[in-house]
Amino acid sequence: MNTPQLKADEAQPASRFASPLLPIFLIVLVDILGFTIVLPLLPFYAEQLGASPTVVGTLVAMYAVCQLISGPILGQLSDRFGRRPVLLVSQAGTLVGFVMMALAGKLWMVFLARAIDGATAGNLSTAQAYISDVTKPEERTRSFAIIGIAFGFGFLVGPGITGLLAHFSNQAPLWAASALSLTSIVFTFFLLPRKEPAHQHPEDPATGPGGKRLSLISWGQYLKYFRVPQMSRLLVQWCCFSLSFSTFIAGFALFAERRYQYQGHPVGVVQIGWIFAFNGFIGIIMQGGVVGKLVKRFGERRVVEMGFLGSFLGYAAIGFTYTIYQLLAVMTFTAVVGAGLRPALTSLVTKQAGRREQGVILGLTQSLTSLAQITAPPLAGFLIGRYWLTPWATWAGVLSGLALLFEARASSSASPANETV
Repeated sequence: MNTPQLKADEAQPASRFASPLLPIFLIVLVDILGFTIVLPLLPFYAEQLGASPTVVGTLVAMYAVCQLISGPILGQLSDRFGRRPVLLVSQAGTLVGFVMMALAGKLWMVFLARAIDGATAGNLSTAQAYISDVTKPEERTRSFAIIGIAFGFGFLVGPGITGLLAHFSNQAPLWAASALSLTSIVFTFFLLPRKEPAHQHPEDPATGPGGKRLSLISWGQYLKYFRVPQMSRLLVQWCCFSLSFSTFIAGFALFAERRYQYQGHPVGVVQIGWIFAFNGFIGIIMQGGVVGKLVKRFGERRVVEMGFLGSFLGYAAIGFTYTIYQLLAVMTFTAVVGAGLRPALTSLVTKQAGRREQGVILGLTQSLTSLAQITAPPLAGFLIGRYWLTPWATWAGVLSGLALLFEARASSSASPANETV
């Protein structure tokens, strides 16, 4: 492609894509495919190298520790230099991490691979910032739902790929994830316009297009958001959501290995891959149109309430299942009822913030998610390592139940959605 044509494409990205969100969707989709390929494999891969369940949880937390440190830095860089360069750096780190893990012969190499991936992990938060840049507040839930669709499709296809390739070796899915990560880099380079999108709400250039972002050492400046009643409730709900989801995701494979059997043997990578794929199938059906209709009919708050209720009942009920068929029935209920939770809660949080606070709020929610991913996996591994399987699942449900209580309080004293902090 010659230079004049490239400039023309940059000046008019809308002519290349029906929506500026299309390239972001493709980028996030491929990234999540790589993530979901590794997700059902990592616990078994680490156990083969000598890791205990608690160490597996610590391995998952290692990624989040590095992400917590680097996330605000990457956010500030994306505000200063643009979303596209930061996405490319982040995706390159993911590629290096996958390749190193595929070549790992010792457990410390897996830890190092996860640390590299975590230190450059800015894909999702940068994509969220891009979406916030180009959408109006009233369209944000539907726009954020494209990430939910990518998650649903990723959880359908990615674990299925793991289930197929794990028949050959545990390294085969990792090489597939590496190939997808490379594809994501190519998509970002060629599909995402070099020119930053026109923002829906022009900002002071000094604050960056998504609003000023804070560094890790600036936690004190986050406190003002916890002093505003409505915002503080939403942030506590986000903490509970992240802790509950992280507890479930980090511990599920280890739990299933110890609880269920398939053809007379404990379930392994293949079966876990297909279980995650089944859950993704339900999720993509819901995210593909049902969630938007639910939000339009009942509003975001009711969808959030429904999501927390479904997670509370579903996660706890998993602890009392003893066959794969019982598990699939409970997971179907949880996936259907809770499908709109993440996009609706994300939209409520960003709407509650002022227009020039979007970057700070997105960075804060990402930091809270990282804290949840640091604390929840080691605890999940500790419980499962002692065969406290039902308490592990019940704890994940209780966390969602606590969020539901805060949602009830928020609904009883709700302020207008455009209130700012």
